[in-house]
Parts: sequence; C-alpha cells; structure tokens
Amino acid sequence: MADEPKDREDGRIHLAFDRDFLTIPVAAIIPLKALPDGARASRSYSQVLSSIKAIGLIEAPVVMADAKNAGTWFLLDGHLRLEALKELGIAEVECLLAADDDTYTYNKRVNRIPPIQEHRMIARAMDRGVSSADIAAALNLQVESVLRRFRLLEGISPEAAEMLKDTPCSMKVFDILRQMTAVRQIEAADLMIGQNNFTVMFARALRAATSENQLATTKKGKGAGKPTPSGQQIARMERELATLQTQVKSVEETYGIDNLHLTVARGYIAKLLANNRVVRWLATYQQDYLSEFQKIAEIDTLGPIGEAPGA
Repeated sequence: MADEPKDREDGRIHLAFDRDFLTIPVAAIIPLKALPDGARASRSYSQVLSSIKAIGLIEAPVVMADAKNAGTWFLLDGHLRLEALKELGIAEVECLLAADDDTYTYNKRVNRIPPIQEHRMIARAMDRGVSSADIAAALNLQVESVLRRFRLLEGISPEAAEMLKDTPCSMKVFDILRQMTAVRQIEAADLMIGQNNFTVMFARALRAATSENQLATTKKGKGAGKPTPSGQQIARMERELATLQTQVKSVEETYGIDNLHLTVARGYIAKLLANNRVVRWLATYQQDYLSEFQKIAEIDTLGPIGEAPGA
C-alpha cells in the first residue's frame, strides 16, 4: 500500500507521504504519462466524471514536488481524476504529497470490486439514507441497475453468499443460483470455487444437473415448460463433473514440476540436435525419432508455470 511506512537506513520509520493534504492549482500539476487513446470514452472515465459531479472527489491525487521548478508538481497517481477535473473546470484540488517517486506503489494491484461487495456497499449507503438516484449518478449507472444490485442476495443462501463474496460472479450467475434450493446453492458455489469457474455457462450447467427436488419453487409463466434432464443424465453429469474436478486438482499439483522437467528435456534435445554426428546417426537409423525430436526442439515455449493447463 502507498501509505505503509518505510524503513530507512537511519532505522527510523518514515511515511511515504505527508499526513496533511495540500491544495494545488490543477494547472500546476504535470502528468507523468499521457492517457491512452480512448481513455476519455471509457466507462472508467465516465464513472470518475459522474462521481466528481455528484459527490466530489473521493480519492486525492498523489503528487511530488518538482525540485527544479517551485510551484510545479508531478502527478504520480490520478491521471483520470486530473483529466476529469480539467473537463469540469475545477481550478484547485487537494492532493497527497509523496516523499518519494514511488509510482509503482499506487493502484497497481487494485482488483475490481466483487458483485457481493458492491451490493453491500450500496445497501449500506441506502440504509444511511442515500437515495438510489444519487448512487446511480455517482456510479454512472441506471437507477434500475442500482436497485438490482441492491437486491442481489435476495433468495441466496447466506452460506453460499459468504463463499462467493470475493469471487467475480456476475449478477446473472446469482439469478441462476436463485433457482436452486439453499443446500444446492452451497454445493454449486463449492463446485464453482473448486473449478475456479464463475461463468454463466458453468452456472447453467450446474442448474441443468440439478434434480427437481433441489430446485426452488418457481412461479408458472415464461419458461416454465422447458424440459429438464432425466435422472440418468443428471447422475452421469455429476459423475463426469466430479471426475473432471479430481483431474484438474491432480494436474494443478504437478503442473509446475512437469513444466520444469519438459523445459529441461527440450533444452537437452536441442543440444543433441546441435551435434551433427548425432543428427546423422538419427537420420540413418531412427528417422522417426529425428522428426519428433526436431518438432520438440522447435517449440518456442511451454507456457508459464502459472498458466492453466491447456490454456
């Protein structure tokens, strides 16, 4: 984090920036990088712009003083915010003054807010009296979209919600889970976490593999007459899914070591093929082996260790 203290050579603890905010003219702040093409048309920029219009600036930009030119400041973090302030015609902004040029520490590992956490933030704001219209304006969303996020966990088991609270499940996934009983929701959440698969397609597959007695009572209407798989089909899908999950976990445990072994083996084969005598012998007595060895030696990369198998 940017505000974590740093241990200097003198043994004392120093903060990465001053504790007090500094009000600086927007025109005196020099960005250290140009915004990429299309940044002003992006959803992120629109949200920043709407948020500043509705409730003001939430996160202060981070600047560092220009040692050569007094009254000039370099922008370390907050390029979209600065651009939005310029577009809105705001002349001054409160900034954090950084002690060091630590641009790499700001917002480089910020993940998107999971839907459940977003729901809880909206619910807390509405409980405190903030209207859905104000939230929609701040987030650059439709009021209906805010209300849908507010009702995200209606019909969802608390245990399943707790399991999925930090996952990127979309709202459509929760719509599918809502069609299952509480026990089945927990099972489905466990399967999604085990497979690290939170897509709508996977949720639909789990829904299709759910027996009738594990489905929530649904109102008659649109889609009520859709056929469901037979008991044998459901049992087969569950067996195949369990087998696949076991295989995936087995591969995850050995993938890094296998990748290392294959990399060493490929390097060894490439070194053998650099020897003309070895190549001549293989061409004379083992032509099939030679062609396969050449294919292996020509592989550029086996993929990073952190990459999923088959990706």
